Amino acid sequence: MNVRTKLLALLLCFVPLASHAWFNGDFAYRKKITFNTTPAGLELKSDLAPVPVLLRLHTGNFSFLDAKEDGADLRIVASDDKTPLKFHIEQWDSANQLGLVWVLVPKLTANSAAEFVYLYYGNEKVGPGSEPKATYDPAQLAVLHFADKSNAAKDDGPYQFPAVATGVTPGAAGVDGLGAGFAGAGKIVVAAAPALKVTAASGATVSLWAKPAAGSGNATLFELSDGARSLSIGIEGDRLYAQANGAKATAAAAVTVAAWHHVAATWKDKLVLYVDGAEAGSAQLPAIDLAGAATIGDAAAGNAAFKGEIDELQIASAARSGEFVKFMAINQGPAESRLMTFGQDEQGAGSGSSYFAILLHSVTLDGWVVIGILVVMAVISFWVMGSKAVFLARTQKGNDAFQAQFAQLSSDVLKLHASARGGPSALFQQSSLYRIYSVGVSELMHRFEAYDKKGQPRTLTPQALDAIKASLDAGYVRESHRLNRLLVLLTIAISGGPFLGLLGTVVGVMITFAAIAAAGDVNVNAIAPGIAAALVATVAGLGVAIPSLFGYNYLASRIKNMTADMQVFNDEFITKLAEQYS
Repeated sequence: MNVRTKLLALLLCFVPLASHAWFNGDFAYRKKITFNTTPAGLELKSDLAPVPVLLRLHTGNFSFLDAKEDGADLRIVASDDKTPLKFHIEQWDSANQLGLVWVLVPKLTANSAAEFVYLYYGNEKVGPGSEPKATYDPAQLAVLHFADKSNAAKDDGPYQFPAVATGVTPGAAGVDGLGAGFAGAGKIVVAAAPALKVTAASGATVSLWAKPAAGSGNATLFELSDGARSLSIGIEGDRLYAQANGAKATAAAAVTVAAWHHVAATWKDKLVLYVDGAEAGSAQLPAIDLAGAATIGDAAAGNAAFKGEIDELQIASAARSGEFVKFMAINQGPAESRLMTFGQDEQGAGSGSSYFAILLHSVTLDGWVVIGILVVMAVISFWVMGSKAVFLARTQKGNDAFQAQFAQLSSDVLKLHASARGGPSALFQQSSLYRIYSVGVSELMHRFEAYDKKGQPRTLTPQALDAIKASLDAGYVRESHRLNRLLVLLTIAISGGPFLGLLGTVVGVMITFAAIAAAGDVNVNAIAPGIAAALVATVAGLGVAIPSLFGYNYLASRIKNMTADMQVFNDEFITKLAEQYS
């Protein structure tokens, strides 16, 4: 990668990425939520379509300050960025930054990480878009979230059946927000209605979260009764069970007291009990049709009233698959779901300006002067690092080639010089060792020419060797200067960049406070842009100094190794001369 490519890549890091598609330009923000149904996420072995998905929003994955205080500007759009999806808000607490949102996802593909939706927000112009009745599929009958602190029996399902709570504490701690507290003498009754029925042809599914208190004993959690016939879920001793028309399925494992458990039962041609998303028991079931009232937490069939908490009760007129039940248990569970990944906030046309644009707009003239100087320093530093790295690489390649041939010399140290009288090879021209070698050979040949004229043998006195060594040392110094040339610019950038940035920040802060004092406006909106813009100068200074520091240390290390090679070569060359000519 050349220097220009690296510089372009660095500049692209500061360019805000924008999506080409946007559901509605009036929305300032959107967030991509990806569903992972592979073994690394919430593994699904079969597709689910459609399916209500619970989105838990909190300060770690959502900016509540950028949305309306009641969440009324939320919108959820399919992956085509065109189709709005039905959703409703179960609970929204902007003060504590917690939101529970249900969305009807058209399809979750098994073993896939490609499904996603967009969550849009930040639009003062829109009203509430929550639609509880439309958030579920046609098979859904009733949904009790227990999230209404004033009405524990509110049904948010498609039919919104009337229900009455007696002796139930609303607003108790739930598995995913608020729940309903039962003290052993309360109940919730969902009145009988024509739509509240289940048939043998379609079957039925009831699911809920239960947290039994210590000493609760035998208790009925749910019952749908029609005269002598009924469907029920309860606790017997320390075992959860499901029962229908004489058939009974009991879990083998004991229920944990004071802990949340997801309990579900499906009735069709078979009665199946699920605990925490896994099948816990089953029994053959004769055909049964029921239409009656549903009771939650009341004493039934000789059991006592339930004591503990119940949350998220759902009734459906279809026998859900085991994959659907497992999905509900994990998606609604107390732990953060493995299903979803929340992407970064994206800003659209409705956001007005990006954070980066706001900062640049707020930078004062003195700040731009400092930033301009730092940009020049950055360009020079990157040019020095790039050009010096190329120069050192070529020099090292020439040195390696020269050393390989010099090491093969045994009797005539002038052989390389003699073979290069027509001019050194292109590779040797880049070698600092060859240039030092040439200095020594020139001194040696100068003396040999005088000896040849007088007819004297080619010998070197100790004084001559010292003179040649002095010439080699001079060549070593010149080559060291050549290797270190321009590195001083990097040291200036390393030491001067942060100080220039700090100067720009201090002056910017001074101007900001002076402007506030003159205007008499002391609110955070008046202070924040100026302070943030002043800090841009410090960031720019560090942006110059940090890469320069890394580059300088890398180059200095390579230069140190090359200078060591030159010192070693000088000693080897003098030694060979002394052996051959003294």
